[in-house]
Amino acid sequence: MSTIVSAPRRWSWAAVKSAGFVRRLPVWVWRLLMHTVSRSERSRFNTDPITAVDYRFDIDFVGDGIRAHRLDVISPLPGTTGGGTPLPVYVYFHGGGWTSGDKAALTKYCASQAVAGMVVVNVNYRRATRFTMTHMLHDANAALAWVRANIEAYGGDPARVVLGGDSAGGQLSALLAAAHFRPELAQHYGLEPALPPAHLRGLVQHCSVVDFSVMFERGFILSLNFVRMLLPHPLRSTRSRGELRRAADFLSPIEWLDSAFPPVFVTTSERDYFYAANLNFIARLREHGVQVDALIYDRDNANTLHTWQQDYRYPESQEVYQRLQDFVQEVAAPIEGAGAAESAGSDASLTSRSR
Repeated sequence: MSTIVSAPRRWSWAAVKSAGFVRRLPVWVWRLLMHTVSRSERSRFNTDPITAVDYRFDIDFVGDGIRAHRLDVISPLPGTTGGGTPLPVYVYFHGGGWTSGDKAALTKYCASQAVAGMVVVNVNYRRATRFTMTHMLHDANAALAWVRANIEAYGGDPARVVLGGDSAGGQLSALLAAAHFRPELAQHYGLEPALPPAHLRGLVQHCSVVDFSVMFERGFILSLNFVRMLLPHPLRSTRSRGELRRAADFLSPIEWLDSAFPPVFVTTSERDYFYAANLNFIARLREHGVQVDALIYDRDNANTLHTWQQDYRYPESQEVYQRLQDFVQEVAAPIEGAGAAESAGSDASLTSRSR
């Protein structure tokens, strides 16, 4: 049973670096590691496919024919959701350190949510190091524009959208959500938000990179070149740590929160590289009076390494799925039937369950 807890104190990387993580991993090493494991992850995470959903793969949401602009729509089979009412829409962005990853590894994760009564959109986007955060945000926003124009044909309600993502994909979804509520952030990226803010009903974050300040702390796992590669090309060569930190504010979702932000569901663990960032994010959301549901596992749970949520075999993942499904059904309920959307901004409670 969830319990009300006081706001967590602000954490630093020093509080968790006893975990023994690798220090300051270069971009090229990360890309090599992700390339090595990506194929096995696609197979391992998608064994025993879920058959009680409809799969529509590789829809070109931009029209240029490249794989980075493809999305999948996964929806319950007709007659399995108890009526013809359009369903909430869960739009998901994969992780991979902004340089790698693919929606295909998340197919079963997305199907696990669709079978519970939502239409899930699983999105690819252009990646670094060739492309910057501006390109990624424009791709994510274009996917939302496609959802707004087309999702009714798949049984989804474009006025009841929840964004989600893991790791770098979580950062992308959170920054995109912020751009819908903070015009100055949207203007910085030259973005015309695809949805009316009222249609963005919630945000799901799995081990997400939501606070870039932790990347500047001594001994953090990722090198600062992960920050540089996301910036416009003139800033990539800067050697000024101060200039880099100021530029990183435009990458860091925690810097763009306010009381208008939609409800958020956060999952993390003490074994997660971005545990401190997620705790900081929860605390800042609560400071702004935003509704937060947090599922936080302690170090005793060996299955909760970074982005464990993708692996459906873990009981911890199944608990995440149940909590996620409850969250979506609450925050994206039809306004006529539940006043969840109207009251979401004023509910400042923070629920968490530590394991």
